[in-house]
Amino acid sequence: MSEITVALRYAKALIDLAEEQKALEAVKTDMELFLNTVKGSSELEAVLGNPIISHSKKIHIIADIFGNKVSKVTLAFLNIMVNKGRGEVLYTTAHEFIGLYDLKNHITNAKVVTASPLSAENKKKMLDDVQKAIGGTVKLTDKVDPSLIGGFVLTVGDRQVDTSIAHSLKRMKKDFAQVAIK
Repeated sequence: MSEITVALRYAKALIDLAEEQKALEAVKTDMELFLNTVKGSSELEAVLGNPIISHSKKIHIIADIFGNKVSKVTLAFLNIMVNKGRGEVLYTTAHEFIGLYDLKNHITNAKVVTASPLSAENKKKMLDDVQKAIGGTVKLTDKVDPSLIGGFVLTVGDRQVDTSIAHSLKRMKKDFAQVAIK
């Protein structure tokens, strides 16, 4: 069974448990903290995924790092995962949990890549335009890629709008190459 399939099953179970315990928002915040912590520490990721390190040692490490920062539901879940030998899928499970939470709450993730940083006003305008176009809540992340030269690339789900100058230049180059061949 693939890692994502296993992680998705555990994420669904955690969502159900969190709803049952009326702690969904707290667990979501905890999963975001867990994701950011693991993303920032390759050592923690290595420890959780290492089958040689004992379960009890991993549980102590989790307790030391997250013990007083996360809810009891989250801490119990992390401990269960480690005890079942699933420490290597904890990160993916947290990621899948956030995805399920967003789906359940009609939150769409969007990403905009620009050649230079967006001003707060432009970011807000883009966020408003995307929310108007698709409805619901949108989480917009932005990234800078100077190779775009100008314009932007907006990705919402599986759709992409590319208004970058680099894309236009590539398209023109392809068009000229087609004309030259004829």
